[in-house]
Amino acid sequence: MIEIKTPGELDAMRAAGLVVARTLRRVAEAARPGVSTAELDQLAEETIREAGAVPSFKGYHGFPASICASVNEQIVHGIPAKKTVLAEGDLLSVDCGAILDGWHGDSAMTIEIGEVSERDRALSAATRAAMVAGIEAAVPNARLTDISHAIESAARRASSEDGIEYGMVAEYGGHGIGREMHMEPFLPNVGKPGKGPKLAVGMTLAIEPMLTAGSGETVELDDGWTVITADGSRAAHWEHTVAITEDGPWVLTAPEDDV
Repeated sequence: MIEIKTPGELDAMRAAGLVVARTLRRVAEAARPGVSTAELDQLAEETIREAGAVPSFKGYHGFPASICASVNEQIVHGIPAKKTVLAEGDLLSVDCGAILDGWHGDSAMTIEIGEVSERDRALSAATRAAMVAGIEAAVPNARLTDISHAIESAARRASSEDGIEYGMVAEYGGHGIGREMHMEPFLPNVGKPGKGPKLAVGMTLAIEPMLTAGSGETVELDDGWTVITADGSRAAHWEHTVAITEDGPWVLTAPEDDV
């Protein structure tokens, strides 16, 4: 069963989403060479708590931080640390979640640290474009894997246009979200269209493609969290929480000035 939210509940999720959007904006503004990911984590937690919300990630199955900070070959679930100091040319993916009045918001973005290579810039842009394509497919009466197919198709188009064979990370994907951070259904980032449950007004999904500049194969580190590319290639991660509405997709974690 996929939970259906009322209009009032979607408004509550939007409030949580705005907390996440403001937090990611502050983190992006602070992320520069010489700053540690632990400092960014502290900033994120302060921003979330100042808004009267609680970090979704901290303590979740034992995760020790308020954001996931994944640098370069790290795809997702990177643990912030004082020893992880950002350098010119790094690619940093930050995943952030907040709970406000019992409702979750979840979003991620890839941040360029200083001047990055054209290849890394293209990788991040391709991942964001895949997310946008997935969001555009999140409409009433579509099927769940219509989103998956849109994500995969956009990534394939970007590969052809950029001349880079992007790796699709298939093991990880999007998910339902609401009063819990991870709910049914699991949303694959690859797949044929027309499969899975029919999308209905009031459903909410976290749509989050991850691409690499090489192989899509992954390895989990001994910390039990950090996932890296098997071939050492760089990775990017973009995510938004999205509601299915009669008027089309509503991006609940979009910044206020993007709505």
